[in-house]
Amino acid sequence: MSGVLVAGETVGRAVPLVAGVLGASGVAVAALPGRVTMRAELRRRWRTWAIAAPVFLGSLFLGAGGACALAAALGVTAVSEYVRMAGLPRAEHAVLAVAAVVLPALAWLVPDAVDPGAIDLRVVALLFVAAALPALLAGDDGGGFTRAARTVFALWWIPVPLMGLVVLGDTAVAVGLAVALGDIGAWCGGTALGRGASSAGGRPLARRLSPLSPGKTWAGVLGAAGATALALAAVGAFTPLLWAAVLVGCVLGDLLESMVKREAGVKDAGSWLPGFGGLLDRIDSLLLALLLAMVVTV
Repeated sequence: MSGVLVAGETVGRAVPLVAGVLGASGVAVAALPGRVTMRAELRRRWRTWAIAAPVFLGSLFLGAGGACALAAALGVTAVSEYVRMAGLPRAEHAVLAVAAVVLPALAWLVPDAVDPGAIDLRVVALLFVAAALPALLAGDDGGGFTRAARTVFALWWIPVPLMGLVVLGDTAVAVGLAVALGDIGAWCGGTALGRGASSAGGRPLARRLSPLSPGKTWAGVLGAAGATALALAAVGAFTPLLWAAVLVGCVLGDLLESMVKREAGVKDAGSWLPGFGGLLDRIDSLLLALLLAMVVTV
């Protein structure tokens, strides 16, 4: 009960901040002149944020049960998008979908069974066997290794991190808020500082972070660093380790998904989420940030 109350208190501190950011950004986006090429895209993104923020905060406000339902819904959708990109058969899809539901449920109902602070070889072995079993039973000697490897990767990229929504409690609220504002900070930093640095002769801030995502610059990293720190401090959750975990998640999570998409030859993980593409395009940073947050806090 105390965990639910603490989560409720953190949500209570987050709501005014989220409302303020949505309100200010909504006014700014509405006031954009027609000649701005990204106006329609930014408006679609704002509408998605306006729906997603209450769903995220409301689910976590309900406690572990609400967090479990949110994690399962996100997991099932995300693994479906991943399976399409990775070209995995139905059997692997079933393994990943079951894991997306079962792992958050175990974290809620039997927390000692999947305590992220004490994950041992038994858990690793079970996930490994589950990932390899479909290819082994099918006798796939042509692409079985690739199937198993991509399934193992997916298990540790999607269902395992989403357990963090359940086990982290109030910290999950802080991480989700910080990642969201970190993405905004990265865009603002890259747009403002990156352009200025580039025009001044290719200064370090304008340099690309990785060829995987040409739009990501060190200026964006600086913007994300400031925004994530402010977000964590605003809800009383700032610690150097948690801030580092969230910042690394914001920076590398997007690059990780870009790597998957480039190999798959697709621009977006999906096309149903206005302004973003697919769900994985929206939660890629959150997944890595949750995983690292469990490492440094649980």
